[in-house]
Amino acid sequence: MPIFLRKFLLFFLALCCVPAAFGQVNYRVEVEAPSPLKKLLSDHLDLFRYRDRKDLDAEQFDFMVASAPEQVSRLAATEGYFSTATEVAVSRAAGSTTVRLNVKPGPRTTVATVNVQITGAVRERSPEQAARLLRRWRLQEGEPFRQEDWADAKQNALQRLQSIRYPAARLTDSEARILADAYRADLSASYDSGPLFRLGELAISGTNRYPDQIIRNVNPLRPGEEYSAERLLEFQRQILRTPYFSNAAIDIDRNPSTAEHAPVKVQVTEFPYQRIRAGAGYTTDTGARLDGRYSHHNLFGKAWVLDAQTRLEQRRQLGSLELAMPPAPDGYVKSVHGSAERTTLEGIDLRSRRLGVRRALSTDRRDTAYFIEYYNDSLRQLSGAALPPDVFVQPGTHQALVAGVEKTRRQVDSLVFPRDGRVVSIQASAAVKGLGSDQTFVRAYARGREYLPIGRRDVAIIRAELGAVLTKGGGTSSVPASLLFRAGGTESVRGYPFQGIGNEVNSVIYPTRFVATGGIEYQHWLTREWGGAVFYDIGTAADRWSGKDFFHAVGAGVRWRSPVGVVQADLAYGFQGSKIRPHLSLGVAF
Repeated sequence: MPIFLRKFLLFFLALCCVPAAFGQVNYRVEVEAPSPLKKLLSDHLDLFRYRDRKDLDAEQFDFMVASAPEQVSRLAATEGYFSTATEVAVSRAAGSTTVRLNVKPGPRTTVATVNVQITGAVRERSPEQAARLLRRWRLQEGEPFRQEDWADAKQNALQRLQSIRYPAARLTDSEARILADAYRADLSASYDSGPLFRLGELAISGTNRYPDQIIRNVNPLRPGEEYSAERLLEFQRQILRTPYFSNAAIDIDRNPSTAEHAPVKVQVTEFPYQRIRAGAGYTTDTGARLDGRYSHHNLFGKAWVLDAQTRLEQRRQLGSLELAMPPAPDGYVKSVHGSAERTTLEGIDLRSRRLGVRRALSTDRRDTAYFIEYYNDSLRQLSGAALPPDVFVQPGTHQALVAGVEKTRRQVDSLVFPRDGRVVSIQASAAVKGLGSDQTFVRAYARGREYLPIGRRDVAIIRAELGAVLTKGGGTSSVPASLLFRAGGTESVRGYPFQGIGNEVNSVIYPTRFVATGGIEYQHWLTREWGGAVFYDIGTAADRWSGKDFFHAVGAGVRWRSPVGVVQADLAYGFQGSKIRPHLSLGVAF
């Protein structure tokens, strides 16, 4: 390296590393500008970005001051101001330097004309889709022109065109002609939809441990149906509902030459054969919780799933074992299961043992299950005293062989954070005396939620629950107690203990034949993650409808949209007990 170049580099490094020798500049910046423009300048103007630098010298400071008007003009242009004038004043007093920017943005440019052209198969094969895209174009005539809005409008229209039928669509041309003197913008964009795509056969990769047939059996897509990005996401969720795969990526071959039968490419990542999981949590209903779970996903080498779970809570303990076959060609999963549970709540010690078989299907929009379950329940008072004769439930051990069906329907805009739509679940079952049951009865249960969006962020939630056990005649019952009802708690009537509403005799709450609860909640979201809520709950659980009392509560709480769902913390006032109770539901897996 030449000597003169080496000396220059050494001088440059010294200049960069020892700026204090030339005088460090400390200053503050004041801006007078319209509010939206003021924030933009505060975020991006060099004078703001470098004011806390410790290595800033006088020459660099003077350069930023001199270039500020040009920077302001460029930044203001992105907001539609193309005739901005900026006055810069620097004052020094008592060792303090202040830079004042007086920004006069002038009239804002507005959109004068919008010309969007769409060519390709969409014009002839899906004219309603093309018309809908034009109607929903985001940047309309008369609106302020912003560079960000212009880019967003173009991309949004392209994504909507690509999401249904035309995944090979592209933006072929776009122009924003700005007439600064007239404060107007003339916009034009051209799209080519390309051909209409139809789905072809599956092309599966990534399966080593488990057979491809599992994926084919849960596939909701039909060969020949029109392409839809949402349908591919539905297929992805169906795969991830199975216990075999940790990830699934689904797309199609977007080559226009295969548009009539585009192969559906499925790339999966498998779970190992065995998994051990643990968790901890807390709810005001049943107290602190510890969970343990062991799964084997390839029992007998046939992709049968063995699932063993244990849950230990302060007022409830549960152990369960399930053996499930892989999904059948119709998507249904057949399984056998057994469990033992003990609950000690409101003066009652209830021990329930169950064995059953089940055939179930779960999708985004519906769950359907057919089951036969054998119940063997033991109920006693914690005090050891005999149960009074005027309650429907009876002490001792009772059994029932129950056959039934469960159905759930979901029509919501989001499965995790719904704001619009409804969820309804219905269950019906029956048992016959002498066929593994101590008594003939019919059991019906239904619950639902209605989500009503309010404004851009808020939502109102209406909730209802109804249940009944019907037997011949009246009086006492030999129906297993875990098939009866109590109310109260976080997901029922807040302001009262968990399962603290029922047939109360001598401060003991007995399970009942009927339950009816409901409520309305208004959620106001301050940000995307945090919000507050106010609510009113009402409900009852009784052995007979005549003479029943309804329990009322009001309250307020905090909501947090966690990665796995909404976590809620509430304070509720129960009118009957005249008490304020906290209701908290959260859990952390590890």
